[in-house]
Amino acid sequence: MFYVFHGDDEHSQREFLADLESKLGDPSMLELNTNNFDGRSLSLSLLQHTCDSIPFLADRRLVIIDNLFVNDPPFLEELLNYLPFIPESTRLVFMENHELRNNHPILKAVSNSEKGYVKLFSRPEGNDLEAWIRQRIKSAGGQISHRAVHILAINVGNDLALLDNEIEKLIIYKGSVPIEVEDISLLCPFVAESSIFELVDALGSRHGRSAAQLLQNKLNDGTDPFYLFAMIIRQFRILIQVKELAENGAKPASVAKELRIHSYVAGKIFKQSHNFSFSQLEQIFERLLEIDVQVKTGQTDLTTALCLLVAGISV
Repeated sequence: MFYVFHGDDEHSQREFLADLESKLGDPSMLELNTNNFDGRSLSLSLLQHTCDSIPFLADRRLVIIDNLFVNDPPFLEELLNYLPFIPESTRLVFMENHELRNNHPILKAVSNSEKGYVKLFSRPEGNDLEAWIRQRIKSAGGQISHRAVHILAINVGNDLALLDNEIEKLIIYKGSVPIEVEDISLLCPFVAESSIFELVDALGSRHGRSAAQLLQNKLNDGTDPFYLFAMIIRQFRILIQVKELAENGAKPASVAKELRIHSYVAGKIFKQSHNFSFSQLEQIFERLLEIDVQVKTGQTDLTTALCLLVAGISV
C-alpha cells in the first residue's frame, strides 16, 4: 500500500518505480490517476485528500512524493498514524534521494506493517559497479572485455543514468561485437580525463619529462588548451579537498563517499596527495588563478603558460 525508496541511486529508484507502474494496469488510465508532489512543500491535508480520492475509471491511484523526509515534516506523527488507513485503491510511494537512518520513524512503521515495503538504493562501487556494467551490457545483447569494463567504471563513475547513456551509444556502435577500450576512447568523452589524471600523477611524482610528454601529446592530438587547463584546475581542486580530508584522518573509502567519486579514483588521488604539502597545493592553485588572469588579459598564451606550469611543478 505504501513504499519507501531511499538512497543516492535515483536512477535505479526510477527504474523500480517504472516496473511497479507497469503492474498497475492500463498505462493511459494510470497516467490520469497519478499524482506527483515535492515533499518539501506538501501539507498533510493535501496528501490525505489525494490518497483518499477514488481513482477515475481505474482500479488504482498512484501517489508519488519526492523527498518528504529530507527534513522530517512537522506532521510526521500524524502521517504515521494515517498510513494504516490508506485506501486499498491507493499506492503511496515515498522517493528519498538520500539514505534514511536505520531508526527513522518511517522505516519503523514499514517494518511493523504488512502494507509497507522499503528498499534502499545505493550507487554501486568498485567490483559491484563493474558487475552492474557487465550485466547491463549483457541484458542489452552486447559484450564487453574485462579491461573495457574497468576503464568505463573508472572514467564515467557510478552515475548510473550517465553510464546507461554511454552503454547505449556503445551497444549501437558495436552491436553484438565485444566492446573494447578503443571504442570507449572513441565514443566516451570521459576517458579523456584519464590522461589528465596521468598528467597530474606525473606532476605529483615529480616526473617532469613524463608530465611534459603527456601534455605535449594532448596538444598534438588537437585537445583544446582551455579544456586541458579546466581539467587541471579541477584535478588540483579535488587534490586540495582530499589532502584536507586526509590530514583530518580520513581514509580513501570515506574520501570517496564524502566527495562522491569512484573508490578507485579516490584511492589514486589519496596517494597523489602525499606528493604535495598543503601549502604547495595552495601555491599551485594560486598560480592557476594567475595564469587565468594573464591569459584573459593577453599577457601570455595558454599553451606556453601550461608548459611553464608543468615545468615549474615538476622541479
